[in-house]
Amino acid sequence: MSLLEAIKKLADENKASLNEKKGVYTFQVLVAERKTFLSKQRLEYIAKFRLDDALKEVKFTEMLKENASGLVSGGSVDDISPGFGFKATKYKSGAGGREGTIEEQSELLGKRYDYQFDFKEIRKQFEALARSADYSFRYQITEMGL
Repeated sequence: MSLLEAIKKLADENKASLNEKKGVYTFQVLVAERKTFLSKQRLEYIAKFRLDDALKEVKFTEMLKENASGLVSGGSVDDISPGFGFKATKYKSGAGGREGTIEEQSELLGKRYDYQFDFKEIRKQFEALARSADYSFRYQITEMGL
């Protein structure tokens, strides 16, 4: 099995979408979602990577992305003023990668979630797949130069 096929299997196991654009792959997982009458809040884990077959290297970066949109009535909710509103926030990981659980971000969504999403475990699985295919694994803070 090729490295890309193994990553596709990992995406299926994690109910993630896997897309490619100009040689950069995007592994995207919906971590949490909250829908109310006229609003929607989503938290997604996004990993981007490039497979360099010539150098036998995987370049990898990851981030959390939060989107909230909808209609708010009365007072402000999450600092969105009354009326129509949109709020988007991104959380990027540091040099060692993002570590933590969904509970850290759930306060931003205004609801507690009973499950955990382990970002570090996903990164470890990518690294293990790369190493088993004799590829080196290089973590990057941003996607610049990916």
